Amino acid sequence: MPAAADQLAGLTAAASQVWPAFALVAGLLLVGVVAERDGLFAAAGAGLARLPTGPRTTFVLALCLVALVTAVLNLDTSVFFLTPVLLHLARARGSNEVPYLYGVVFMSNASSLFLPGANLTNLIVLHHEQVSGATFLSRMWAAAIAAAAVTAALLVFAFRRELREARHDPKVEPATPRVGLGAAAVAVSTVLVLALTSPALPVLVVGLITVALSRVPRARLLAAIDVRTITGLFAFAVALGTLGRAWRGPEALVDSLDSWQTAAAGALTAIAVNNLPAAVLLTPDPPAHPRALLLGLNLGPNLAVTGGLAALLWFRVARSLGARPSLRRYSQLGLLIAPLSLGAAVAALWLVAPGRL
Repeated sequence: MPAAADQLAGLTAAASQVWPAFALVAGLLLVGVVAERDGLFAAAGAGLARLPTGPRTTFVLALCLVALVTAVLNLDTSVFFLTPVLLHLARARGSNEVPYLYGVVFMSNASSLFLPGANLTNLIVLHHEQVSGATFLSRMWAAAIAAAAVTAALLVFAFRRELREARHDPKVEPATPRVGLGAAAVAVSTVLVLALTSPALPVLVVGLITVALSRVPRARLLAAIDVRTITGLFAFAVALGTLGRAWRGPEALVDSLDSWQTAAAGALTAIAVNNLPAAVLLTPDPPAHPRALLLGLNLGPNLAVTGGLAALLWFRVARSLGARPSLRRYSQLGLLIAPLSLGAAVAALWLVAPGRL
């Protein structure tokens, strides 16, 4: 019986560590559904397509849009709703769509360090701290900016040949957003994430109310909230979290590493088992280098599609739009981008606040 009681306690502890992160991302995805229905994302993309800027500048501005949406609404929301926007942007300008296709997913991962709600791993790894989004940003801004800037620069370099336009007078139909429920829900959710130490349930309530009031079609709602995938990932995360509490080997191994090694271990574990289950497996107790581990778990998924939920969503959405995402091309780009952006993020945090790694 004691063994069974210990297993039950481990299961309960793992579930309590995981559920707030999944509740928060569900709420942000719901808010994203309404924002997309109100035309906020389409209007932003159309505005970029009409700018009299060169191909590289337009691409960088598109990456900035991805970074903003990721920080405010979560990286899963970003890849789901902005993948079609950026592909349409490229096609409207007569540009090669490949840079935009890969740019949205790599930049989403790289920009998921600004606010706790931007990535589920932020909440899981730092669940012992219970800090507001404003405090989180004050501690992570250097690493977040370094990761995003290096990723953007490397994407421009990697696609320097593709970033050429066939025409310079794009014909884009104007898209006018409705400043209503979607914009209000985004604003309210952002304030809640910044101000509260536990924003999961309030943001989920905002999402549910907003969807109910906006009468989003059920088909669109189910497409955005892939219940089967999210439920399966939740169950896997809880299972690994329970294992991590019964067998402390992975946690002890990570705690024996320095901050740079911890970041690398987080990246490799994310690729092996997905970053969300990896976060629960490695943090039954506060880790020795929590932010170094977080950097690895957030940026490591740029090495392979298996590393995070966002990449899996991106692959499915891109295929549905007639694009041709390649697992091999993803990892080829990731081998360039992930190590350099991770190194830059760790170095930035070490320079600004070495005691926070």
